[in-house]
Amino acid sequence: MGDWGSGRVLRDRNAGLYLLGVVVSGFGTTAMWLVAGIWVKSLTGSDSLAALTVFAMWAPVLAGPALGVLADRLPRRPLLVAACLVMAVLLPALCLVDSAGRVWLLFAVLLVYGICGTLHEAAEAALVAKAVDVRLLGDFNGLRMTAGESMKLLAPLAGAALFTRFGGASVALLDAVTFALAAGLFVLLRVDRDATERVGPRAGGLAQALEGGRQLWGSPVLRPLVAAAAAVMFLAGINGAVVYAVADDVLGRTPAYVGVLYAVQGAGSVLSGLVAGPLLRRMPVRVFTAAGTALFALGCGGRALPSEAAALVGSALIGAGLPCVLIAALTTVQREVPDSVVGRTAATANTLVFVPNALALALGAGLVALVDVTLLLPVLTAVGLAVSLLLVTAPVGTVTSRRAPA
Repeated sequence: MGDWGSGRVLRDRNAGLYLLGVVVSGFGTTAMWLVAGIWVKSLTGSDSLAALTVFAMWAPVLAGPALGVLADRLPRRPLLVAACLVMAVLLPALCLVDSAGRVWLLFAVLLVYGICGTLHEAAEAALVAKAVDVRLLGDFNGLRMTAGESMKLLAPLAGAALFTRFGGASVALLDAVTFALAAGLFVLLRVDRDATERVGPRAGGLAQALEGGRQLWGSPVLRPLVAAAAAVMFLAGINGAVVYAVADDVLGRTPAYVGVLYAVQGAGSVLSGLVAGPLLRRMPVRVFTAAGTALFALGCGGRALPSEAAALVGSALIGAGLPCVLIAALTTVQREVPDSVVGRTAATANTLVFVPNALALALGAGLVALVDVTLLLPVLTAVGLAVSLLLVTAPVGTVTSRRAPA
């Protein structure tokens, strides 16, 4: 915790405000993410529809390249504030969801949730890339991941308790309040105009949207990292889709027990985020990513065992491994890509990484009805370990930062 990079990040006013905003909004988001699935399950009795709630939230990453252009064209701090306010106003509409016939409204709100989240991620990546010392990007991204994932220690349990006592509408209102508070914190950020607006060449709309893909494809450093992250997130999507089956079929617990699994997964993510910055300065980024991939793969296998202890350890390993893959990819994008296109490049990378996750969630929702989860999860382990091996054995590109250290 005394690492110089983390200390410098935490002493910065903007970083502190932003991380506090992530904690506040992350609490509501994590609670809503979990409860949405439980809510649908309780109203419809369908595991597949419950899994599709997460798919609805992630589906808007398909439009990442186009939404990323907005993050490079519009003032970024106001964009962060606006995204939070939209959700604060929209979420109370979920108080109307009281029967299976109104589940469509929940899915519609979750879709807008995903759009605002995609815009938020692109604006954040561009804003941070300009405002934070290039040597501290790994530390900031790690702490940001810790701030968000730490909410999995409390939010799933709190969300499940609120749902059990007062119903899903109470969690929706809680989430709306946290978004409003986060918007207020982001308003307090002090950011120079040139760090919040990026006006590049006035190319056509399609050319602008495709520019992020060209940046990723043209970099021998970014290509394998983004490809590996996409593969891991595909596996993570299937793993996430079967988590209700793990609780029910493997462990013999109620759907609410998923909240416990996510809480333990959050603990692993907190630890991973705290050590990410120092580790990224001390080891090759490919090795760091491969290690995270291997931890995730082993965690999937642990969930296949008919033991609560194994499921909890597996959840912790999944939580520790996934952030390594995502932090490494995002930090390298921020280091490698020119300021003028970093928003759309980060959004394109998110699309390439999270679209497989969304597709896998849909695929997993179908597979869970056809394939025994105790057979499916070991397959995920084998594929994940293969990806990890490829990362450390493939030819390595040269990292060339786009900015000189401050």
